[in-house]
Amino acid sequence: EVQLVESGGGSVQTGGSLRLSCVVSGFSFGDYAIGWYRQAPGKEREEISCFVTSTGSIWYDDSVKGRFTIDSDNAKDSVHLQMDNLKPEDTATYYCSASTRAYSDNRQCPYDGYWGQGTQVTVFS
Repeated sequence: EVQLVESGGGSVQTGGSLRLSCVVSGFSFGDYAIGWYRQAPGKEREEISCFVTSTGSIWYDDSVKGRFTIDSDNAKDSVHLQMDNLKPEDTATYYCSASTRAYSDNRQCPYDGYWGQGTQVTVFS
């Protein structure tokens, strides 16, 4: 069974950094698409970054571009989100999703993917 586990969340001061991890298991294919999403209280879930392992395709939403970086660790079958220069508006629950299929558009985010349980990020001033 496919499983995703997020970790690395916490509370940091404005301008600080956090590194989130998503460990993926259970896929029959070596290649997959993975995306990072977040949902703040009272807001809709937002798509913030996507990555395709086979092509290296990477997409960032404008709200995090230049501050967040997505990368993979093949040996540990995991994907990470390095978050720098954090702002209070980044406060949200962060989720990862993975699929063997991706949307055929500029973002190439996971199509019909599995989801993790989420990890909480809080940024205070």
